[in-house]
Amino acid sequence: MADGMIHTQNFYAFEWMTGKVADCDPNFPTTLFAWDGEDLSIEETDTAFFGFVQSGDATVTTEAGSFTLQAGMYFSANNSLRISGGKGIVMARNAHQAFFSIGGPVEQKGRLKYIDGCTDSLLISPIRMGDPCLNLLYFPPGIDQTSHTHPSDRIGVVFSGRGECVTPEGIIPLEPGVMFRIPYEGHHKFRTHDSEMRVIAYHPDSDFGPQDEDHPMINRTIVDGVSASKIDAIRTK
Repeated sequence: MADGMIHTQNFYAFEWMTGKVADCDPNFPTTLFAWDGEDLSIEETDTAFFGFVQSGDATVTTEAGSFTLQAGMYFSANNSLRISGGKGIVMARNAHQAFFSIGGPVEQKGRLKYIDGCTDSLLISPIRMGDPCLNLLYFPPGIDQTSHTHPSDRIGVVFSGRGECVTPEGIIPLEPGVMFRIPYEGHHKFRTHDSEMRVIAYHPDSDFGPQDEDHPMINRTIVDGVSASKIDAIRTK
């Protein structure tokens, strides 16, 4: 685990560095990496990368080629990754293969209603139900969330604005560039006062996403008025 860590039992905040920052959720093995002014290279097998550019312009080189991303943009890739320029975070999820994708910059607010006045957007969706995902969380000023937990780790970074994370052991100030890990089942809530806040949050698993028997292509294929998802005889085995 990286030096410069500020933490309670339920929330870990990390100072910026280049390289490996922390090993996370043992149930869904994920490693948090970061880069800041130095090149970051990761070579893995059967590993998916989910990354976010916090500031500056970053050149991201993957198996698919080299691409320049600006602050607020995000990506997913597999197995081989090199990043130069800018500053950001990468979550490496073992035993998974993602689609290669680039997106963003993130919007100002989330498109989905969350809890206690907050909103969120699903930036990188699970390919199949159970797979990892990447999210934007938006907190308006004056938010005092209900205290809660999650069944798996939450890993991410404060992109803009200010607030705080409240845990049973204490309060951790949040400002742009704070990297964090919330351990699974860790009790916490977020608060904002006179500032809004945007947070990028990676989930190593999900209970949402397409399945072989339930996805838009098969659901909307109609045979004599019946969805192909309901006709076992013609579904691909």
